[in-house]
Amino acid sequence: MEVVLAKSMGFCFGVRRAVDTVYEQIKQAEHIYTYGAIVNNEEVVEDLRRKGVSVIEDQEALKKIKRGTVVIRAHGVARAVYEQIEAQGLELIDATCPFVKRIHHIVEEESGAGRQIIVVGSPLHPEVQGIVGWCRTPAIIIENAQEAETVSLPKDGVFCMVSQTTFNYKKFQDIVEIFERKGYNVNIARTICNATEVRQKEAREIAASVDAMIVIGGRNSSNTRKLYEICSKECARTYFIQTLADLHLELPESVRLVGITAGASTPNNIIEEVQNYVRINF
Repeated sequence: MEVVLAKSMGFCFGVRRAVDTVYEQIKQAEHIYTYGAIVNNEEVVEDLRRKGVSVIEDQEALKKIKRGTVVIRAHGVARAVYEQIEAQGLELIDATCPFVKRIHHIVEEESGAGRQIIVVGSPLHPEVQGIVGWCRTPAIIIENAQEAETVSLPKDGVFCMVSQTTFNYKKFQDIVEIFERKGYNVNIARTICNATEVRQKEAREIAASVDAMIVIGGRNSSNTRKLYEICSKECARTYFIQTLADLHLELPESVRLVGITAGASTPNNIIEEVQNYVRINF
């Protein structure tokens, strides 16, 4: 069995920076919390829990914290969370991905200048919720082309569009084209991070050339789900797994080429376990 590995997979810059920040705090501080899971990977979160790091799920839970250090997750959070942490006298360590932080600055400035903010992404994703929390006026969230087709906005309005950093690049382009066709005056901020675009392009190319494709990542990882969606369209035998324990391959003898990619929150040790298993056992 021949294995084709994606060159761009595993921890991206923002995730690596956030995870390293928490491990560094473990060495020098007590009572460490992360606001939300530091990354969408259960193995990483569980390892941190064993080392004494607790996860704060929301602002109500945050109210109960009397002392300690709170690390802001890679996805970022709303302005109100920063204000609450500081008001409670807790130490704040900001591990927000710099690419996400840039979006916060954009929407804060653009909404402050009177432009209506349109966020392309999942309304339930923590990154999107954080972005909306930096808008000075209520934002509009668009998740897909169908919503873009049905949305009705004032023709004389002035808009600014940003996207979740891990959004599907092609789907974002489709939404942009719909808004342009409708004649809206929209300032498009290209905020899908380069690492996401490169990963998606590479995953698509590999999936189109192999007999089976394995996508590794956390069940709640948005960017991994998007990789799976992209690969599934190119390769019928595409498998989404979190760890080696989830890998149950029953491949016909005709399968000789297997591709492997992984989401931005997948640790290298998990990727290595999967690729070594496939090489040895098939």
